[in-house]
Amino acid sequence: MSNEMRELMQAVGQGVRAYFAPVQREGGTPTMFDPAACAEFDLDAPPSPWRDLGWIENFKRTSASGIAGVAAGAKGITAAQYKTTVEASVGFDFREWGKLQMALAACGQHMNVLESNGSGAMAGSGGAPRSGYPVLTGTTDTKLVMGAAAERYAVGDLVAVDVDYQQQTGYVGSGISAAYVKAAADVMQHPDYVRRVTFNVGRVVEVTSDALLLDRGLPGGMPESGACVQKVVAFVDREGGSFFQEWSALFVLPEVSGGRICFYYPRLQSATAASEVKVEMEKPFSATALHASFRALAVIDRNDSEQVLCFRTYYPAKGAAAW
Repeated sequence: MSNEMRELMQAVGQGVRAYFAPVQREGGTPTMFDPAACAEFDLDAPPSPWRDLGWIENFKRTSASGIAGVAAGAKGITAAQYKTTVEASVGFDFREWGKLQMALAACGQHMNVLESNGSGAMAGSGGAPRSGYPVLTGTTDTKLVMGAAAERYAVGDLVAVDVDYQQQTGYVGSGISAAYVKAAADVMQHPDYVRRVTFNVGRVVEVTSDALLLDRGLPGGMPESGACVQKVVAFVDREGGSFFQEWSALFVLPEVSGGRICFYYPRLQSATAASEVKVEMEKPFSATALHASFRALAVIDRNDSEQVLCFRTYYPAKGAAAW
């Protein structure tokens, strides 16, 4: 075998890129990544509903799976092995701050701070907000038709787009489960509650006479009938609460030479409290990174009905040896 073929077997890259997509929480159904269709997965423009969350650092996969031996014979020599437990976790640091990054790094519910109406009681997650404006016919996931109300917004505004809270219990949030309501009384019957927690948030890049144009498609898809728009001034998460973030994740080690490596976790739940990491720069400056840690939850591989936590895929470089 030539040395050139051997060299192509070394996976050399620049770092790790992170991609996340929602899990359908009611049934625990993940967003699938099929390694046979990897050619359709553009790292710079991933297919919906996958979201590119940038380069990450200090990526570490941990397995706590247990293996035990079966002893046989008079001397008790190990004759076979079996799995006692299957458990895995993954941790890393987000260098970029954004809504999804904050939500994933928080072991709890993530909220939008809605623009205040200037009255009413204050709250740590935001006080009484200004009323929302309904979206009209012709609205899409990138264009919010609002009639004359569009003039109340400006280029650069962040907006949340979702339905009014109507006393329902269970998971709420269009397209992506953003919170779990155990009892309507818990949220004090606020009509804007769903917009406080929704992932359907976008940045306004153009304002027309009757619509807002967004920088990209809303994560939860096209707004539902009856949805309203409210301005978002910040994002907030909290220490405490009973909600767990759960997402599908794909971590890619892009190739510089050699092959590409992918780690696909169908179901990851946040596993530690929110924390930050200081990244040293040129003094006196430093950057602050979001530390994220997750526990992997099981899925069934439809090819053989095995219960698994993670899939590791290697795409050999063209011309590389198979072994």
